[in-house]
Amino acid sequence: MRTDFIAMSQVSCLMACGGQPLPPPASADEPPIGADQVRETPGRIAYTVPAAWTVVTRGPLAVLTAQEGDVHVVIADATATQADAAVSEVWAQYRSAPKLKLAVDAPAREGWDQVRTYVYETSPNERRVVQAIAFRHGAAWSVALLDASLPTLEKRAAQLALVAGSLRPKGHERESFAGRRANKLDAGRLAKLDVLIERGRQALGVPGVAIAIVQDGQVIAARGYGVRELGKPAPVDADSQFMIASLTKALSTLLLARLVDEGKLRWDQPVREVYPDFKLGDAATTAAVRIEHLVSACTGLPRNDMEWLFGFADSTPRRVLADLASVQPTTKFGETFQYSNQLAAAAGFIAAHVTEPERELGQAYDAAMKTQIFAPLGMNATTFDFRLALRANHASPHSWDIDGTTRVAVMELNRSIAPLRPAGGAWSSVNDLIKYIELELSGGLAPNGKRLVSEQNLLRRREKHVAVGERAHYGMGLGVDFTYSTPIVEHNGSLWGYRSHMFWLPEHGVGAVILTNAAAGAVIQGAFRRCLLEQLFDGKPEAIEDMDSAANTFRQLAARERERMVVPADSAAAAGLARRYVNPKLGGLSVSTTADATSFDFGEWKSVVASRKNGDDTLSFISITPGVAGFEFVASKANDGKRQLVLRDAQHEYPFTETAT
Repeated sequence: MRTDFIAMSQVSCLMACGGQPLPPPASADEPPIGADQVRETPGRIAYTVPAAWTVVTRGPLAVLTAQEGDVHVVIADATATQADAAVSEVWAQYRSAPKLKLAVDAPAREGWDQVRTYVYETSPNERRVVQAIAFRHGAAWSVALLDASLPTLEKRAAQLALVAGSLRPKGHERESFAGRRANKLDAGRLAKLDVLIERGRQALGVPGVAIAIVQDGQVIAARGYGVRELGKPAPVDADSQFMIASLTKALSTLLLARLVDEGKLRWDQPVREVYPDFKLGDAATTAAVRIEHLVSACTGLPRNDMEWLFGFADSTPRRVLADLASVQPTTKFGETFQYSNQLAAAAGFIAAHVTEPERELGQAYDAAMKTQIFAPLGMNATTFDFRLALRANHASPHSWDIDGTTRVAVMELNRSIAPLRPAGGAWSSVNDLIKYIELELSGGLAPNGKRLVSEQNLLRRREKHVAVGERAHYGMGLGVDFTYSTPIVEHNGSLWGYRSHMFWLPEHGVGAVILTNAAAGAVIQGAFRRCLLEQLFDGKPEAIEDMDSAANTFRQLAARERERMVVPADSAAAAGLARRYVNPKLGGLSVSTTADATSFDFGEWKSVVASRKNGDDTLSFISITPGVAGFEFVASKANDGKRQLVLRDAQHEYPFTETAT
């Protein structure tokens, strides 16, 4: 597990507890940095200030502030000789520390001898994330604090990753695999991966995992671990189908590359030339968007998932494209990484429109992917058809329940991706996906040796559109990581009860895919990638320790959240709810209460809810049914006195207001 703010935020941003908002730091008339700038503390701890951020020195503190003024990173050397005391010392120099939720030790990496991470309590209405990390090098401790508004944190996550990833003792040389020849992955080395996967499955309660690995043109491993569904004996194998989520994006951009080869599209072609109805909430951004920008997360449009997770039964691809007209950018074009599933879906559907302009967009896309991508690659089990997948050898989704026990998850919410399926709606197996990775490693050749796509346009998808950290960037539906000085091309995927990851090393002829049927599988995937690199290059043995640490942190955070929740929801709190609410964008919410449970029903899906009193005396209701868990609704009142339940994502707020109908 990465011991930086981004990794911790991925967990803690989903969780909210009571606390008081922190005052802003003292302002200073400092100009923004013109370009990324490496600095160091008096104790010779190096860090990078991102372009357009400001940095102010306040005594021993360096305070880095993002453009919006509400994301602050404080970096300082401490005089204390213990981690907790060092963090308290730096907080005292900065401002009053909020209430601590959890402190856990993390593996020492990047030249550090000891690392300890801290997550602090905030209330949902604050929309803030507060964290700290203490690092020891020799006898000296350094501390980094994060005090960030959640909306800006999401917008500036790439720059924050740059700051966090750059923190290291001055002169430390990062592990590098540059110039090394990859080892042959023999049975002994592959057995190390087996041990890691089984250890992770047991620690995290992941029912099933499937992997495939290719090296030098040969598939050297393709197998499954565990079962397709808890309580049933059917094993996972290399043909078991999983929802692969955002791995679908890379397959969709392969279709775009073929159309560019055929002269039917240009990467730099304005989208409106191809699809005149294309419109975003901002006219200038609409005009600026080219085909390549739809899948490169650089337009400034924010993640906007709530609007397709609710009321999706009647949604269509055409409606998904039409709904983009109401989405406003929250950063400048090309300024930073902001992930948009709607734009990625638009890319696939517009490509389909080019192939068959008279056909319904979804049907045209399904047909184009089948005939131009899946069939030539021999990916015969890959499909967008839920009914077909659920009748086949498929893995069911799983998630932890509120007590940290793995349960079979409901499938309903995964169906919401169907109207956006170019962004994440495919079902596939590792046996199919490794064929796609072989195409990437061969420079565009299909299994029969015929060219499916030109090498030029295959590789164009990997070119940098926007940075996502110190040594990583995002291209078109693919990320490229240079952390170890040899490029790793990759993408991961996440849907309810499924986690997926694929990656390949073009310089070494090696690629792999791992699919899991549980949300906690994300921890195994990161460790699997690291373990494979260790076996290829005799890297430092870090994977198992990283995985054990991440599993421990996830379980401790979940346990802390459970302490605050009341299940069944508090009866007095539930009695204060209206029976029916509505939001103009997300639709209706019906409340039902029995002696055993309070449930929220949104039409296409429903969930039992827990209640929680927050530190600011507000009341939250949180969905807890595995497969639809984690949606938090804060009780409030509208200006006219009507009862409301407010749902938020990082950058949006959706009030559901009581209604009689």
